[in-house]
Amino acid sequence: MCMFDLLLKGARVIDPSQNIDGNFDVAFKDGIIAALQPNIPAEQASNTYHIPGYIVCPGLIDMHSHVYWGGTSAGVDAEPIARRSGTTTFVDAGSSGAGNFAGFRAHVIERSAPRILAFLNISFPGIFAFSKSVMVGEASDVRLVEPRDCLRVAKENSDLIVGVKARVGARSSGAMGIGPLHAAIEVADELGIPVMAHLDTPAPSRSEVLDTLRPGDILTHCFRGFPNSLVRPDSTIRQGVIEAHERGIIFDIGHGAGGFAFHTARAMLAEGIMPDVISSDVHALCVDGPAHDVLAVMSKFIALGMPLYEVIRATTQNPAKAINREQLGKLQVGAIGDAAILKIVNEPYQHVDCTGEVLTTNTRLECMGSVIAGHLWNDIKITNAL
Repeated sequence: MCMFDLLLKGARVIDPSQNIDGNFDVAFKDGIIAALQPNIPAEQASNTYHIPGYIVCPGLIDMHSHVYWGGTSAGVDAEPIARRSGTTTFVDAGSSGAGNFAGFRAHVIERSAPRILAFLNISFPGIFAFSKSVMVGEASDVRLVEPRDCLRVAKENSDLIVGVKARVGARSSGAMGIGPLHAAIEVADELGIPVMAHLDTPAPSRSEVLDTLRPGDILTHCFRGFPNSLVRPDSTIRQGVIEAHERGIIFDIGHGAGGFAFHTARAMLAEGIMPDVISSDVHALCVDGPAHDVLAVMSKFIALGMPLYEVIRATTQNPAKAINREQLGKLQVGAIGDAAILKIVNEPYQHVDCTGEVLTTNTRLECMGSVIAGHLWNDIKITNAL
C-alpha cells in the first residue's frame, strides 16, 4: 500500500528553516510534508518523480505583490505568474482596503490555486487609480484614511490579513505626508500585526519613516535608487539605516517599476546588509519587466553575489516569519505541503533594474514545477515520472 501521495526523489533540497542543503527525498501526504529522508523507496508513493539536478525548496512566498486582478488597475493574474516562478503564496501588498476587500476575497482569493494572503491598505478604497496614464495616491486625501473601518475589516478577515499597508510619499500620500503611516500603526497595534511601509519621493524622508516603524514592521523598496535611497552616491550607507535594521525593521525588496537599483544593492551587500525578504512588487506596470516575478528578482541577487541559500531563505523562511505564518516557508514534516522545483540555468542573461542599468550574468533560476498543498500543481517541465 502506498504511504505517500507524491514523492520527489534525488534533488538537492534547500530548506534554511532546518539548516538543510543536501540530497534528500521529499514526500507529501494529505496536503502536508510527510517525510524528508535521504532515500525513500519509489514504490511507497502513488506518484513518484525522479529529479536529479533540480533544486527542491519550500514553496516561494512573494511577500509584496498586487494580485487583485480585475478589481484594481494595478492587479495582475496570480496563476500564470505562479506557474513560471514557483510562487505558492502571494501576499498582496495593499491593493484593497476596507471598502473592497470583500470582493478581493470572494472573486480572487477564494478561487485561486496559489495561496493569497494580504496586507490591508489603510486607505478605504485601496490602490484605486494606478496606470501609465492615471496615478492618484490613495492616501492623499484625509477622507480616505479611516482606521476604524480598516480595523473592523482586518478583524473580520484575520485568516487572510497579515498586516496593514501604508503608502507614503509625494505620489502616494501627498500633503498627508507621513500621516497614513501613523494611522496604519494605530490599527496594527490593536491587532498585533506588522505594518508594511511604502516610501516613494519625499516628503516624508527615509529617516522619518525609519524612525516611525516598530521592530517587526517592514520597509519595502528598501534597495530603491534616488530619491529616498538608503545609500549615498558614493555607496556609503546613510545615517540611521544600519541602526534601524539592527532595531528589527524588516528590509523588503519590493522591486516593482521603481523600487530597486543595482547601485543601492551593491552598496548594501558590501556592508553585509542582505535583504530580509526578496519580493517582486509585481503589478500591471512591471509584470513584463523589469520585475517580472519573484524568481526573476532572486536571479538578480544571485547575479549580485548573494548566496543561493540566503536567496532562498529570503523567499521562504524569512517572509513566513515576517507575516506570522510559520507553517509556510519550510519543508519540515507536518508543515503545509508547498514546494518549488527549480533549476540553475547556465547561459548568458541580462538583468535590468528600475534605473535601466543592465547586469549580464551566466546564471539564473528557472522554475521546473511546484507543489501546492501536497499536489504537483505545475508539472509541465517534469516528465520523468517513475
